Amino acid sequence: MTGILVLIPIALGLGLLGLGAFFWSLRSGQFEDLDGAALRILIDDEGPVDD
Repeated sequence: MTGILVLIPIALGLGLLGLGAFFWSLRSGQFEDLDGAALRILIDDEGPVDD
């Protein structure tokens, strides 16, 4: 019983911490350009290699 009394507040605290991190990432613009990173891998920035 005492284990549950310790684990429930820890679980709630971790859940609130994760929710706070998610809202912080939304507010700081982490999810603004979802397609840019996926398309950036297809761009060839390097020129041809001279041997």
